[in-house]
Amino acid sequence: MSGSVGNWRVELVEVHRDLFAPPCDAAFAARGAPECGPGWHDLLDRLCVRIRKATHAGGDFRFSQIKEKYGTLRVYWDGRLSPEATIQVEEAIALAEARSATCCEVCGEPGRLHGGAWLTTRCTVHAEGRAPVESRPGLENIYIVSYVAGDDRSQITCRRYDRDTDTFTEVDPASLPVEE
Repeated sequence: MSGSVGNWRVELVEVHRDLFAPPCDAAFAARGAPECGPGWHDLLDRLCVRIRKATHAGGDFRFSQIKEKYGTLRVYWDGRLSPEATIQVEEAIALAEARSATCCEVCGEPGRLHGGAWLTTRCTVHAEGRAPVESRPGLENIYIVSYVAGDDRSQITCRRYDRDTDTFTEVDPASLPVEE
């Protein structure tokens, strides 16, 4: 998928028409068509491929919204899938959302969250003078998967996103730095 010529959103919807269900031949009017920058078109294409693989055995899946919010990707969907397919779809979405936090929304190069009047994920070239949002050392790309209320840190499940392998790895919460 080129993305650099023509309208990358229309191209994405056309290639993955079954996941968007555009009305008639109006791909640009498809429900769930991406509302984000062109730098994320490759990660969205990868997301669509993963979702198609997860739903190949049947079921009903349609994107209801794909957008940028607080500097990263948000994906919403409707449908009826088996419990196994639902888990695979949700994991594909989690990977895409995590990747968006490391990928410039403008050009697709490695990026990070930048602040200012609003949050954006940008490379240094497209940061437009915004300062990078600082994260505490050791907590970069950490995602809390589940949390049980209380003071016991052992009840937290965490994982770290690795951009190079486009995967999550489990992280022992006890190994994370503690706020002092």
